[in-house]
Amino acid sequence: MEPRFRLLLLSLFLLLVACIPFNAESMCRKSCGLALASYYIWPGSNLTYIATLFKSRFVTGPQDIANYNKNSKDYTRVNVPFPCECINGDFLGYTFQYSVSNYDTYESIAVYYSNLVTAEWLMSINFVDPTDEYYPTDEYYPNNNEKVSVPVNCSCGDINVSKDYGLFITYPLRPEDSLESIANRTKLDPLLLLRFNPGVDFSQGSGLVYIPGKDVNGNYVPFHLSTRGLRGGVIAGISAGVVAALLLFAFCAYVRYCRRKKVWEKKLPVEHTSRKTVRVMKAYGSIIGYSVEKSTEFSYQELANATNNFNLANKIGQGGFGGIYYAELNGERTAIKKMDKKASKEFLAELKVMTRVHHLNLVRLIGYCIKGSLFLVYEYIDNGNLSQHLQDSDRKPLSWSNRIQIALDSARGIEYIHEHTTPVYIHRDIKSANILIDKYFHGKVADFGLAKLIDVGGSSVPTDKMAGTFGYMPPEYIFGKVSPKVDVYAFGVVLYELISAKEAVIKDGDEIKGLVALFDEVFKQPDPTEGLKKLVEPRLGDNYSMDSVFKLAQLAKACTETDPQQRPKMRSVVLALGTLSSGSAIENWDFLL
Repeated sequence: MEPRFRLLLLSLFLLLVACIPFNAESMCRKSCGLALASYYIWPGSNLTYIATLFKSRFVTGPQDIANYNKNSKDYTRVNVPFPCECINGDFLGYTFQYSVSNYDTYESIAVYYSNLVTAEWLMSINFVDPTDEYYPTDEYYPNNNEKVSVPVNCSCGDINVSKDYGLFITYPLRPEDSLESIANRTKLDPLLLLRFNPGVDFSQGSGLVYIPGKDVNGNYVPFHLSTRGLRGGVIAGISAGVVAALLLFAFCAYVRYCRRKKVWEKKLPVEHTSRKTVRVMKAYGSIIGYSVEKSTEFSYQELANATNNFNLANKIGQGGFGGIYYAELNGERTAIKKMDKKASKEFLAELKVMTRVHHLNLVRLIGYCIKGSLFLVYEYIDNGNLSQHLQDSDRKPLSWSNRIQIALDSARGIEYIHEHTTPVYIHRDIKSANILIDKYFHGKVADFGLAKLIDVGGSSVPTDKMAGTFGYMPPEYIFGKVSPKVDVYAFGVVLYELISAKEAVIKDGDEIKGLVALFDEVFKQPDPTEGLKKLVEPRLGDNYSMDSVFKLAQLAKACTETDPQQRPKMRSVVLALGTLSSGSAIENWDFLL
């Protein structure tokens, strides 16, 4: 190990040791009985669903939550009562049990709990090692029907700060929050909030703070010595513990980096591990360059040998910019996209995105080649694309549960590039042909040749030209603006395809009609259910739930609203599909939208 990294590790270790609260007084000894959790209401939740997540002796149904929000004027959050106990003498909180279904991930479970817990904390509690080179499928996706422990922290207060407050809200910060906004909302002194949360930046956009809360009668509960949950100096201990946890996470991230570095050095020649600049000759003769980090540059000969000189027998598809060929490279099955040099802009766009974003529901880029043509080497996905499954009558029809799972998987991939990457990307060509299906019938989003970089805020930006596929492009494209809602619209069309197995554009003699217009006509009917039954793919027979079809169609309708501002964000779409996939009882599906 290099000396500078030894020094870094030693520094981290010393900081970690210095921050760990060794004083026994920092450990909890009693519970304070009751705490509140501030739950951010996403468009896939209601009190019934929230009550199932927070089931405890304080919450047996939605009314128990409603009782603590009688006078609330904040319609974006609800306070949920839960037991505040001393867990193993280590920290105050309560461990809920979540029943896994339909390949939930630790990340999605954290979102379901409104980020009152993190995916990393869930993996740690449930014995998943976050430093593994790759999360094995059975760990990143908890086993179906198993119980996942979900610990939510709480606070009993601090008598040294104030005797007037003994009931606290565990409040997950969001990007729009600040000390001033929370103080204004709660009518509490900002200095008081700071004293209860020493050293915390209320504008950091994530993490937890503890805020005095009111009981069912709308009154603040005074601090009682008999219910004190922590000994003196607890806040300092919690703060130090948070710092220690962050340092430990940084250490784990560094270890993971080192392990990946070793893997790359073992798999690739030395010249492949360094940062390279790819230069491509455009059709007009100018040269453009893009720095690529840790992407394998294959030689043309390697690709030619693996495809038998790009023999037609190896051709497995045809994209908008060239053919796709099957090949085995270094013992791995791959799909090689061969592109004409005129597509250099699209080639670079795809290379730029795929070397930066990595997600289970995005097809994985393995490498590239620039010789004669432009080549991108991807992981091979066994089951082709969604369009083939829906349009090919010789294939066995996808089951309804498979369709919901593929929708959820691809929505997660799109959400990732919209909301969890820096910079943020818009795909701009979401369609059933660009959703690949693996051997387990999970979906992966592919073909980022038209992807566009946007600002972090995700606002509309001008586009130089129309891009995408007819039938999937939203109305606002006429005005030359593009935003993430472009992908939301296209995804809504895909949802309609999953229901009907019809193409995005339907030709009936001389008449051409879009799939969106066809479903809009059904929703205008007094009883849309009968019209929807006629649109469901006949090959499904009776093997589907009409209630599920109706809800999926409602979600698709929300995604394809004419006004982009009325369309949900992909995060909301993911959560709605997760709820539909899990079969959770929703008494008012309109609330999801």
